[in-house]
Amino acid sequence: MHDVQEFCSSPNMRARANSEPGQVVLVLQGGGALGSYQAGVYQALNEAGIEPDWIIGTSIGAINASLIAGNAPQNRLPRLREFWKRMEQNPVWNFRDIFPGFNEKLSYWSTVTHGIPGFFRPNPLAHAADSYPLGPDHAGYYSTAPLERTLTELVDFNLVNRCKPRLTVGAAHVRSSRMRYFDSRDCELGVKHVMASGALPPAFPAIRIDGELYWDGGILSNTPTEAVFDDNPRKNSLIFAVHLWNPSGAEPTTMAEVLNRHKDVQYSSRIASHIARQQQAHRLRHVINQLAARLPEAERNSETVRELAGYGCPTRMHIVRLLAPQLSREDHTKDIDFSPSGIMQRWDAGYRHTRSVLAKKPWMGEFDPLAGVILHEQIEVMAEAAE
Repeated sequence: MHDVQEFCSSPNMRARANSEPGQVVLVLQGGGALGSYQAGVYQALNEAGIEPDWIIGTSIGAINASLIAGNAPQNRLPRLREFWKRMEQNPVWNFRDIFPGFNEKLSYWSTVTHGIPGFFRPNPLAHAADSYPLGPDHAGYYSTAPLERTLTELVDFNLVNRCKPRLTVGAAHVRSSRMRYFDSRDCELGVKHVMASGALPPAFPAIRIDGELYWDGGILSNTPTEAVFDDNPRKNSLIFAVHLWNPSGAEPTTMAEVLNRHKDVQYSSRIASHIARQQQAHRLRHVINQLAARLPEAERNSETVRELAGYGCPTRMHIVRLLAPQLSREDHTKDIDFSPSGIMQRWDAGYRHTRSVLAKKPWMGEFDPLAGVILHEQIEVMAEAAE
């Protein structure tokens, strides 16, 4: 057995100029139109001079991640703005002042009926019959060919594959139901990898990579923080985990509330219990590390003790959890709310929440020496008034 500890970074790893305790990791959930919140998060980081060393994304999170990793720092924010501008669904008529919320409904029906020019378009043959032979590469209610063109225009995959920052996107292997993380550190990434991460069935067809079909990673794990915990080598990390679906919510009393809450529960991906398990595991690694340090040198150098001590690890990971707000009049269609007002409100919320966290720097200070994973919750009012 290899000594696991040799794969772990030193607790005295180099200090960053901007005082982050280790590598900066940006973890981006899937959530369709809710992803504009992630763009606001990045804007605040960018303005503070904090660029991620590693970005991990699923679905819309993978798209936003590729827009960041696939552009030079000075172009990242403009490319995000350009992408989300292309996503806007502007109704022909404006009923905002007469019927509040009606514009959003028009945007929804326009998206369902016509798609979004830079993202997806209807696939008429999908409505021919449930058993109509569309073929495995086209079996979806929409075609994502427009997204391929958009990403090709806005993302430089030569930059992506320089691994500065490192990019990881998650996708679900269709035949085996296994999660696959495509990582620019380990393989060359292209537009198909990003598209596969966002190929949510039955709306979008699976994407073929190296002869195999992949669907949206969110159907297996919509919060890809696990990729950081399982990384080899482990490193001290400051992880900004950007969540789009609310794991906590009130009991639903109407069918609209049931549908909305169902999506939140489905896609929040049990993140609280997952982090709790990682906190336990990393605490044990720190305990092993300290126990090994108390042994006499002769014992520490024995083959048996070295093997057992290899399960220890001194790394520490700070997780800053940022949670997108629930807008007023929001319902289960929120993830396809590409209305300009919806995009703007979520972008502004991500920017504001992140600026607040950066001002407080909760990861600075003294912590339990046995704590390997420390969670910093964003405490905000979650219901935001729509303008």
